[in-house]
Amino acid sequence: MNVGIYLNKRYFSDETIYAETISRIFGGVCNTVNGYKDLDGLDVLFVLGGDGTILSVASECAKRGVKIIGINYGHMGFLSEFEPDKLEEAVRLVKSGEFITQSRSMLDIVCGENKYLALNDIVIQRNTSGTDFTNTVSVHAEIDGTTVDNFSSDGIIVSTPTGSTAYSLAAGGSVLTPDISAFILTPICAHSLHSRPVVFSDSSILEICPLNAVSPLALIVDGKVAGSVKNGEKVIIKKSEHTVDFITKDDKNFFSKLLIKLNIWSK
Repeated sequence: MNVGIYLNKRYFSDETIYAETISRIFGGVCNTVNGYKDLDGLDVLFVLGGDGTILSVASECAKRGVKIIGINYGHMGFLSEFEPDKLEEAVRLVKSGEFITQSRSMLDIVCGENKYLALNDIVIQRNTSGTDFTNTVSVHAEIDGTTVDNFSSDGIIVSTPTGSTAYSLAAGGSVLTPDISAFILTPICAHSLHSRPVVFSDSSILEICPLNAVSPLALIVDGKVAGSVKNGEKVIIKKSEHTVDFITKDDKNFFSKLLIKLNIWSK
């Protein structure tokens, strides 16, 4: 088994000590990943950082079939299986092979000639700076060729079950469990009493098109600005054939983790 390590350089000045720890316990070489090409040939990638660090490499791991095991050094850590003091336990779990692999669905996004892949979400929203600044925007949404609504809002979020606990949740969207075969469309600050989040089958095709946009809208994929969407230009979103495979323990409980990460305590 070929393993590698990828970490957020903002949190770590030197990855050597962590790579050596993994190599020592695993009994083999741990490759440091500094660029996407370094992922080639790996079976498992240890990612040290927050959710943003995992998202930054998740799509490239999905394309190569590299399994991810996250060690949380960030704020929320929804995508991480272990906390920092459990690094050695994580390595032993991988070495033993007695782990569960959880596959997370992804979004294929096409906008003009550009294609994107998202684990969490895609956001189409108004620009908030410079000459392209816009106020409320109008967006038309269709699912399988049938109109859902014309949303007057700050924008639209389309998320996977994984992304349902991120921006979509903050915007009022429902939480989807990781195993559900659905996506969620969530308007951002909708200027309407009837505009609500829509949960739809992940076998459907969603089309989103800006209406009467005076300037291009921002296209954000997994938290990073990826491009823009012009007035009348369609964004086509569907389930990807790729998945991100996370290594987990067999005692994983989604709702317990959700309560802990959101600091909600129940009796």
